[in-house]
Amino acid sequence: MGATFWLRIGAIWGFLSVAMGAFGAHGLRSRFESMGSVPGGISTARLNETFHTASQYQMFCALAIVAVGLMAQWGRTGMAIEAAGWLFLAGSILFSGSLYLLCVTGETWYGRITPIGGLLMLAGWIAMAIAAGASGKAPGGEIRP
Repeated sequence: MGATFWLRIGAIWGFLSVAMGAFGAHGLRSRFESMGSVPGGISTARLNETFHTASQYQMFCALAIVAVGLMAQWGRTGMAIEAAGWLFLAGSILFSGSLYLLCVTGETWYGRITPIGGLLMLAGWIAMAIAAGASGKAPGGEIRP
C-alpha cells in the first residue's frame, strides 16, 4: 500500500474515533440511563471510562497510521513501514473494537481479545522505529543516507 492509502485510512480512523468518542460520551450514557441498568452489571462510570479508553487508543492509532503515510510519502518504503500500518490498524480494531463491544453488550469475554490488540499496537511502534531507520527521501526531496 502506498502513502495515499495510509493517509486516507488514518484520516478515516481518526474520524471514526471522534464519532465513537461522541457516541460514548452522549449516546451510550443516555441509553444506559434510559434502560435503568447496564449490560453485564458493569457500572455506568466504568463503561464510560472503558469506552473513552477505546476511543482514545483508536485516535492514537489513527495518528500513527497518518505518520506511516507520511513516512511512506517521504520515501520510507518496504516491509517495516507496511507492517507498521497493518499492525496499527489490526491492533486498534482488536483493542478498541473489543472494548466497544464489551461496553455495548456487557459480554466480558471480549476483554480477553483486548491484550492481543495491545500487543499488535506495540509491534506497530517497533516496526515504525525500524522503518524510521531505513534510507529514504526527506520532505524536500533530497535523499537521506
